[in-house]
Amino acid sequence: MRAILTIISLLLVLTLPVFGQQAYVGRYDVYGGFMNLTTPMLNLNEQGFNLQTGVRLTSWLSGGFDYTIGNGSTSLTPTMLIPSLQQTLGAELGQMATAGLIPAGYRLSVPTNTRTENYAVGPQISYRHFSAVTLFVRPDLGALHVVATPHPDDPIAAGIISALVPSGKKTDWTYYYGFGGGFELNIARHFSIRVQADFVHDNMMSDLLPGHNEVRFSIGPGFQWGRNVVE
Repeated sequence: MRAILTIISLLLVLTLPVFGQQAYVGRYDVYGGFMNLTTPMLNLNEQGFNLQTGVRLTSWLSGGFDYTIGNGSTSLTPTMLIPSLQQTLGAELGQMATAGLIPAGYRLSVPTNTRTENYAVGPQISYRHFSAVTLFVRPDLGALHVVATPHPDDPIAAGIISALVPSGKKTDWTYYYGFGGGFELNIARHFSIRVQADFVHDNMMSDLLPGHNEVRFSIGPGFQWGRNVVE
């Protein structure tokens, strides 16, 4: 990831001095690329695919659809949970330790696989002062669908998970909000390389987890076509 960011920075520095209004801005655009979604509070990284489609209403304003899907894994611990659940688990584990039912120094940690999908629609504002680079920003407001499948690896964790997640997996829909932006390197008339990041907040699985922030990074090719909206 660090090497990718270094290359992107060098390309951006090389292309920024190229001034001049962009001569062609296609009516329609589509983008598909690699995506990495990070949830720091859960120590979770999910990698997958990002698809975006848009209609350019003017040279600086677009409306579009954004879809992301990614898979990852983490190990859930009591410190990641909502305070009330932390207290309940702490009391239960303390009682079990006093009764000699768990080993000394036992630490609850549950390996968990996740799949997350994001859906959003909304506007995007672009700045086209540079012929070789397009800068853009956007608000983020959308829906998030997550499926978490815990895989407890000891009897104590298995008993706790069976009480918290009787079905064996946890599914949730929620909304998220935030902002994002990035830039496109305009390689050719109809082709570009898009680099972008989004910073959002959500309250996924609110009965287990507190509200938390997520960061999405995405890079890949973009294509534009159709009537020139700058004419």
